[in-house]
Amino acid sequence: MQFGGDRALWLRVTSVCDKPTYHGWVWLTGYSIDLATGRALTRREVFVEIAGLQNQRPRTDSAPPCDKAESTTRRRGV
Repeated sequence: MQFGGDRALWLRVTSVCDKPTYHGWVWLTGYSIDLATGRALTRREVFVEIAGLQNQRPRTDSAPPCDKAESTTRRRGV
């Protein structure tokens, strides 16, 4: 309820705590996501009801295309 509607929290999950909690609930650790850029913003820990979670596939158009020549130049230190 806290993150419903326009207060939805997009979280890129990095870990799930294995400590026992209430049935159907879990602690998640991850990074809140800027939907406009797809970039991680702030590290968060949230206690959530598993039934309320929604899985979202990554958007492939959110990251800028990689310039192969530029990345090769950077790697060589030129």
